Amino acid sequence: MGFVKVVKNKAYFKRFQVKFKRRRECKTDYAARKRLILQDKNKYKTPKYRFVVRRTHRDIICQIFSADLTHDVCLAAAYSHELPRYGISLGLTNYAAAYATGLLLARRVNSKYALDYEGKADVDGDEYHVEPNPEGKAPFRALLDVGLQRTTTGARIFGALKGACDGGLNIPHNTRRFPGTEKDGKELKTNPETHKKYIFAGHVAEYMTKLKEEDEDSYKRQFARFIKAHINPDDFEGLYTKAHAAIRADPFKKRDPLQKGFFLARASAKPKAEYKVQKKWQQQPISVKQRKSRIKQKLLHAGLSLIEESRR
Repeated sequence: MGFVKVVKNKAYFKRFQVKFKRRRECKTDYAARKRLILQDKNKYKTPKYRFVVRRTHRDIICQIFSADLTHDVCLAAAYSHELPRYGISLGLTNYAAAYATGLLLARRVNSKYALDYEGKADVDGDEYHVEPNPEGKAPFRALLDVGLQRTTTGARIFGALKGACDGGLNIPHNTRRFPGTEKDGKELKTNPETHKKYIFAGHVAEYMTKLKEEDEDSYKRQFARFIKAHINPDDFEGLYTKAHAAIRADPFKKRDPLQKGFFLARASAKPKAEYKVQKKWQQQPISVKQRKSRIKQKLLHAGLSLIEESRR
């Protein structure tokens, strides 16, 4: 029998170190995070801001974070489940919804810090970078944080990035991963028309039309909610155009009183409860007379107990 080197011996397991908990849970890429948050030592308390995009099965989450010594601080957030307030009731996880969510976050950040950067109201899918005003405030700068998601061409995280940039945020990027990017020799070129189609859910409209022509039963099954809401393939561009205008008009629009979580509805509006916070440890103030009375009662109780013990 030939020589076999034992690698996983006692010494190996004694020196073995597990990865960080959030890396084991596939939540944080610490190598990328380190490069995103590290700041020069002479820039004390000047944080780097991250434009964080995360996607779940039923929601798209866009947030602005800064890193502190012990924790992260969230400056603003926007979710795709807020889009029904602006007229987008279905398709809340597609590319068009990601764009609208990024736009919503950008408008909230600019409103919060009173920044006069409207971004690009005329959506054409072309490359856009906000130009700083030399006489006024600088645009809000953030770095894209994709986490552990795959950065493939046409991914929805880039839809949120495009929406945030069109909303007036300064996020350094190029167009090589936007939809419609193709190789032209050795160079990558993006077709703005294709990108615009995705921003207004044109790819969904195309699929709806194709499925309706080829298999009507599948169309009725897959797009039952769209049929019930009377949304046709030709209605998408007008629907999203109105939603973008509504987001720019009021990015802090409140939820309808009859709306409930997970797209449910209430029969009637929830009554406003008046909460009166009373700390258990905080004793109510009492007068001097009451204090003396309490002491007297305690002494009498102690004296009576002593008399009873002596009688026994």
